[in-house]
Amino acid sequence: MTGNLFTGMGYFFRGLAMTLEPGLRRFVLIPLAANIVLFSLIGWLLFELINDFYKAAMLIVPEWLQFLSWIITPLLWLISGLMTGYLSTFAVLMLTSPFHALLAERVEEGITGEPLPALDGIGVALLEVPRALFREIRKVLYYVPMALGVLLLTVIPVFNAFAPLAWFLLGAWMMSLQFVDYPMENHRLPFRDVREACAARRLSTMGFGGIVAFFTGIPLINLVVIPAAVIGATLLWCEELRPQS
Repeated sequence: MTGNLFTGMGYFFRGLAMTLEPGLRRFVLIPLAANIVLFSLIGWLLFELINDFYKAAMLIVPEWLQFLSWIITPLLWLISGLMTGYLSTFAVLMLTSPFHALLAERVEEGITGEPLPALDGIGVALLEVPRALFREIRKVLYYVPMALGVLLLTVIPVFNAFAPLAWFLLGAWMMSLQFVDYPMENHRLPFRDVREACAARRLSTMGFGGIVAFFTGIPLINLVVIPAAVIGATLLWCEELRPQS
């Protein structure tokens, strides 16, 4: 495997630092606003669902087991927070993908000094929404068989001990593909090329995807993950993957 795990992780933090640059702010603010709205909505729905489930469960639990609520309650809210983070991030990625492409375009042009012909303003980017949604669906179809394989692993005795690691590695791989796809899509490169480019520098891409997957699962912090990850993936593309392609 080629690349550098820690260099890959560094792309995310470099992207996070660049989110406040004047030329990038407008492409950061819209997805950020969408993430805040969706995070609040999904969080409220999950709160209501889990609260109802908790109340119903406590009614049937014997009184001498009520002390378990001290264990169950924080566990439920932890799961709720993680689910809210992942679901809101997924929804924002689906709905605001044209802005991510524009953000990747601006970052690449700033790094290379070369204009990209793929997009020319928000109006044109909005016309790309159907194509972008199809691309997102393509990623989901690629992910589902692997997720089912890891899910099967979780129910096999002995092997299920490795399931958490398998889930994390799968999440890291998919996060790298998800965000590296934006700058590569601007060059009209097929998704197959995205997979091959990431595989060619697997350590760098897994380091990048792993740190993105980690922060995506942390409520509130995950609100700024998407723009930072788009910028970081563009840096990864320009500095390591573009020469490969």
